[in-house]
Amino acid sequence: MKTHHSKILTTLVLLIALSTFNRAFSQSLPYAREVVKALTSKEFYGRGYINKGDSIAADYIKEHLRSFGAKPVGDSYYQPFTMSVNTFPEPILLKIDDQDKQAGIDYLVHPASSSISGTFGITRITLQDVIQQQQAIEKIRNSAGTFIVLDAIEKDDLNEYLATRLEKLEKYLLFNPGIPAVGTIILQADKLTWFGSQEQLSKTVLMMSASSFPEEAQEIQIEINAELLQDYQSQNVIASIDGVNNDSSVVVIAHYDHFGKMGDALFPGANDNASGTAMLLSLARYYSKNTPPYKMIFIAFGGEEIGLLGSDHFTEHPTFDLDSIKFLLNFDLAGTGDEGIQVVNGSVYRSRFDSLVALNDKFDLLPEIRIRGKACNSDHCMFDHKDVPGFYMYTLGGIKAYHDVYDRFETLPFTEFEDYFKLITLFIDSL
Repeated sequence: MKTHHSKILTTLVLLIALSTFNRAFSQSLPYAREVVKALTSKEFYGRGYINKGDSIAADYIKEHLRSFGAKPVGDSYYQPFTMSVNTFPEPILLKIDDQDKQAGIDYLVHPASSSISGTFGITRITLQDVIQQQQAIEKIRNSAGTFIVLDAIEKDDLNEYLATRLEKLEKYLLFNPGIPAVGTIILQADKLTWFGSQEQLSKTVLMMSASSFPEEAQEIQIEINAELLQDYQSQNVIASIDGVNNDSSVVVIAHYDHFGKMGDALFPGANDNASGTAMLLSLARYYSKNTPPYKMIFIAFGGEEIGLLGSDHFTEHPTFDLDSIKFLLNFDLAGTGDEGIQVVNGSVYRSRFDSLVALNDKFDLLPEIRIRGKACNSDHCMFDHKDVPGFYMYTLGGIKAYHDVYDRFETLPFTEFEDYFKLITLFIDSL
């Protein structure tokens, strides 16, 4: 009878533990959604450098970490660093033959563009001009006082020789000071994708959707005010939670910055990378209530989109011993997962990758875990240079919004966030 009661008690304890365990994970998604909604709101200005949106985001992250009992690593939660960044703080005007065009939807201003104001004619360069190279050269020579408009030409439709010629022409038209034209518009058939720049060059370049440019356009009215912010101070946010063993650490990183605003166009950056920041904060929240096997260190990096600047500064000026890092996990684009996740450095740290896959199979979590080798495409790269072991992971499938105005909270599906979060905690606890 005693044995029977013992078995019943053990079963009840396991059921209660399992219920508590599952309840902890089920609470991760509402919190993550709350974080992404806040970080992508208008009050954060796209987490860029107009109205110090990045600093507003850093304050938000710091306050959440502090509320979980995470301690600063050193004297402050912040590690400041400086950089230069080109910005477009004022509304942008673009009219083509009196048709108003909308920033972020019809066109993007190249991030290294300079200021311009006026009304200009158009010099159109077509596929035929690319084929007859001398025609293109003559048009460029006679382009003073106009905008050069390069037609959308699919390289896949060209032979190798013409594709190479087109590529050279595009590079030539980007900010070449010898071109007499006042600026260039490059028409694109595919989606418009923005990025950042640490410099401001002498010309104006726009990337424009081909469908938004009138076929017989004659005139462009434009006003762009560019402001190069030099020695702009941004910051990394760093905090820690003690574990069973505090001699080694598991480091969780994610960049919180995005592109901010281009005039009135807001780039919310829901998937990239409010979602990865939400994963970082969700893990901090979880381990504030569940003691981890090792010290957990959380680093939210600034300046990633401008050139991995925050992580570069940190790895050159670390606030703790990098040799103490047992493993590092970098989260970016964590908001989908219809097709699973990709693991950069999976083939480099194969035993860790195999462990991750085994946990995923055992608990039937994500649809697939794909392996990839090294790739210097996010903040983990700076740690790779210091021989710190780690993965960079991002979700696959789902929405295609990326580096554009459509990467919004309202359309981010969070398809596999809960199972992804569960997998990561199982992996950390298994280290």
